[in-house]
Amino acid sequence: MKIVMAGGTGFLGRPLAEALSRSGCEVVVLSRDGGVAGPARTVRWAPDGSVGAWASEIDGCGAVVNLAGEPIAGKRWTEAQKDRIRTSRILATRSLVEAINGATRPPSVFVSGSAVGYYGALGDEIAAEEHRAGRDFLAGVCVDWEAEARRAAASATRTVLVRTGLVLERDGGALPQMLPPFRFGVGGPVGSGRQYWPWIHRADWIAMVQWAVATPAVDGALNATAPAPETNAAFARALGRAMHRPALMPAPAFALRIALGEMADALLLTGQRAVPAKAERLGFAFKYRDLPAALASLF
Repeated sequence: MKIVMAGGTGFLGRPLAEALSRSGCEVVVLSRDGGVAGPARTVRWAPDGSVGAWASEIDGCGAVVNLAGEPIAGKRWTEAQKDRIRTSRILATRSLVEAINGATRPPSVFVSGSAVGYYGALGDEIAAEEHRAGRDFLAGVCVDWEAEARRAAASATRTVLVRTGLVLERDGGALPQMLPPFRFGVGGPVGSGRQYWPWIHRADWIAMVQWAVATPAVDGALNATAPAPETNAAFARALGRAMHRPALMPAPAFALRIALGEMADALLLTGQRAVPAKAERLGFAFKYRDLPAALASLF
């Protein structure tokens, strides 16, 4: 199968492209700079909401995977940065959807990124895929992002919206940024510690996307989270045990807000008890169902 990927050089896209290539797929990565993407072939594109010569790669391919967008936690959330976060996702998705809808032979499936931030800030309320959307900034971004992707849904193209949680791996994402305090023995929960952090091991995330591409019954929203989301306090204890370090020093909410601004509440001090109801119902097999096992595999 030929698979076209946008966002195929980052923390999630690069190993996904490698896994797809190892499975025998022909992988084409759309890149703004035309850089090398491991075993995949790269094609230059401009994710500006329009289509270009790159769209010929989509005509006749088996699947399109969309992971493009400005990093959520890359910079402090000024109004300009928030606009980049939103616009980069909307325009990249719009370009792909226009190419899919204009294809003579459209792909059978379009897998487009989203996030558990779709549900907004929740307490201990469980959020399966049918849960209502939240009303904060990240929820609004996800709602608009998914609405753009849904325009590709047609009889010929199944559309899957992957609402990703906190992805765990040592070489990127949020986990490496959590480690320094624990190494020095001053790690611990952030804020109240009662907020839920829906997590997933990167190996399971990669396997779930591959499964979503190959499984016709997977359609619409899909929570890419492990079956057992943990509170932040439980997460800190598990991480401390995995690193053989204490996890007793809380990071005060006010300090995080001073350091990170609005981003602190959205990414650290609130959370979602999101569960993979659809993946479980349709038979996806998790390798790492509980947090201690996932962290043990990384340390």
